[in-house]
Amino acid sequence: MRLIRMIAVILCIAMLTFMDLSVQTKALSEKEITAPSAVLMDATSGKVLFEKNAHEIRACASITKIMTLILVMEAIDSGKLRWEDTVTASAHAASMGGSDIWLEAGETMTVDEMVKATIVASANDAAVALAEKVSGSEEAFVSAMNQKAKTLGMKETVFKNCNGLDEEGHVTSAYDVALMSRELLRHPKILSYSGIWMDELRNGKTQLVNTNKLLKSYEGITGLKTGTTSQAGSCISATAERDGLSLIAVVLGSATGTDRFKDAAKVLDHGFAGYGMYLPEMPKEAERELTVTNGMESIVRTECHADEKILIEKGSASDIKAEVYLPEKTEAPVEKGEVIGKLIYKSGGKQIAEYPIAAADPVKEINFRDVANLFLKSMSDQP
Repeated sequence: MRLIRMIAVILCIAMLTFMDLSVQTKALSEKEITAPSAVLMDATSGKVLFEKNAHEIRACASITKIMTLILVMEAIDSGKLRWEDTVTASAHAASMGGSDIWLEAGETMTVDEMVKATIVASANDAAVALAEKVSGSEEAFVSAMNQKAKTLGMKETVFKNCNGLDEEGHVTSAYDVALMSRELLRHPKILSYSGIWMDELRNGKTQLVNTNKLLKSYEGITGLKTGTTSQAGSCISATAERDGLSLIAVVLGSATGTDRFKDAAKVLDHGFAGYGMYLPEMPKEAERELTVTNGMESIVRTECHADEKILIEKGSASDIKAEVYLPEKTEAPVEKGEVIGKLIYKSGGKQIAEYPIAAADPVKEINFRDVANLFLKSMSDQP
């Protein structure tokens, strides 16, 4: 009996030794997402972590206001617009339907109040009022929106208005929405607005309630924007952050508001379960002395600023390898900050990050005058 027990124990140990005990994250299938189009993007790198018909061209409703807010934030950053500036609603702005704060022609609010209304209550009238304040007219502002879309690489997007009301030819894609959401996140102050659940305007006479219900139910949610129209269905670009990992989940065309929130939560869950941020150790070979030919100095120090965490699949940290590419020598002249080589991190044979290796100091090219001056200086220093 004792022998049988010993054999059983040995067999168990052997099985455990050869079993793959790594945590396996269940892949998210397209069928689990009820919306016709969705995408999950890492906000830091822009890497797509999940997609379902991500480039399908669709209406996007008030998700449009993400681009509107990008241009408003850029105007504020440049000094063209200030948070305390007064915005006067035109008759055109006041005529907007759908979600609004019932602006009257000639009514004034600050930029701060208009932005709050635009992102929290998805106010169409406030969005138009801001557009007119920035560009003089909604038409001119929409032209700037389309130009910005091109610079961001949004190839499937055409804006016809600044608020997202249904209009023929006003289209985008889930991927493009993720791109512009990532751009808006470059203005972190916007999160102080997108994270508001309830607020008020007009000295408490107008109540604002955020249309993003994930603010009350999803851990780490930070924003960003919802939208609903008959053509677009229910849409959302949801941003969330946990342990330094910032994600953007875009869902377009859901049948109901509840469906869009469920799908966005599933997509975000997939990201947080499967990925994390990691700071790999930098190899010593990336920062060393490099031989310089034909220079006033024979060596130059190299430096590499690989000090940012990178996106990796959970459980893959031990598989990360560093590769340093530096020549055996370099030739003068060398400028300070001049890129000489590169540091590449790979996981599973695939590149996951790349950093430049640069000269830490300048090295002048050798010439007769400098050599002569150096010789004379050395002679004058003799006792």
